[in-house]
Amino acid sequence: MELFSAGTKLNRETYEVEVKSSLLWEAALGIAAITNDSLLDTLEWKEKDRDLILASFSSDMIDHLSYVKEHNTWKTLLQLLHQGDFTQMSEFQSFIEGLSNEELKSYAVPYLGRKYEARKQELLEGSEEALHVLQKELKNHPFLPGYLAFIMHVSGTQLKEHLGKVMEGWFETVIRPDKEKLSSILTRDHISKQKRQKQMNAEQLVEWATDGVKYLPEPGVHKVILIPHYIYRPWNVEADLEGVKVFYYAAANGSIYPEADVPNKQLVQRYKALGDETRLRVLKRLMEGPHSLQSLTTELGMGKTTIHHHLKLLKSARLVKQEGNVYEGNPEVIESMGTDMIAYLGCK
Repeated sequence: MELFSAGTKLNRETYEVEVKSSLLWEAALGIAAITNDSLLDTLEWKEKDRDLILASFSSDMIDHLSYVKEHNTWKTLLQLLHQGDFTQMSEFQSFIEGLSNEELKSYAVPYLGRKYEARKQELLEGSEEALHVLQKELKNHPFLPGYLAFIMHVSGTQLKEHLGKVMEGWFETVIRPDKEKLSSILTRDHISKQKRQKQMNAEQLVEWATDGVKYLPEPGVHKVILIPHYIYRPWNVEADLEGVKVFYYAAANGSIYPEADVPNKQLVQRYKALGDETRLRVLKRLMEGPHSLQSLTTELGMGKTTIHHHLKLLKSARLVKQEGNVYEGNPEVIESMGTDMIAYLGCK
């Protein structure tokens, strides 16, 4: 039987996209990057450069970075940066200092979804029961259960002092010496995305900016914010605000090397990832079907640490997808590699 539609909706609803950039986002993401031990060896940030930066920090700053690593306060910085369009460090610090303890903690706890809003409010009011309920619901999240407990119990005065010092210390040591270079990169990338915004629909723009993230419209999300970064390349970092999805995405090679004939960063990343026998064997297994880390180590006869390292590199190149504890190959990305290479080389 044929279906007759009397509906009036002409187009599927989607979200709007807003592009933002600033050196303050770059600073907060830099703090996040250097305190994430599990991803450090996958960053494009060279180890010798990281070591030089760490060596230049005061002992007090090292202590603050250790505090970030323990409590994930980089998340607090990102949450606070979304509360206004801050352009200057002094402006951001004044904002933090002017917050009441209640406001600080309210901003620090991320949006967990509409059904958890009541529990979130109870947590902010000091309810241990609400904390335990949320921790149980979020037990599979890598850091939120501990982060919620920390925000609930930490002294607001102590947290404000920490946030101000770690942000200022990073900005002065890492951002300011390269301020002109970093600002130019972020501005170029911001402008390039805004230009493409006129040529693409919202979903196409997000996929292009993030090098392959297909973010389909979902209920309750009316906006996507795209924020370029240099420090966390090649990774995208995702976050949720109420009604908003945020992608802190890796700035394109063309924004970093505007005068050079430089290939797209993901094209390079993907071919690098494939230039290893073990990773090719891992990828072949995953293209044949989904595997857990345990099943891969059993089939390949290698240690979990070794296989996990190779999986991280394949994931960073978007050649592999992960859902929970299960990994699988990403055929769409693999099939696009030849086309991307031909387009870059100018072959007909």
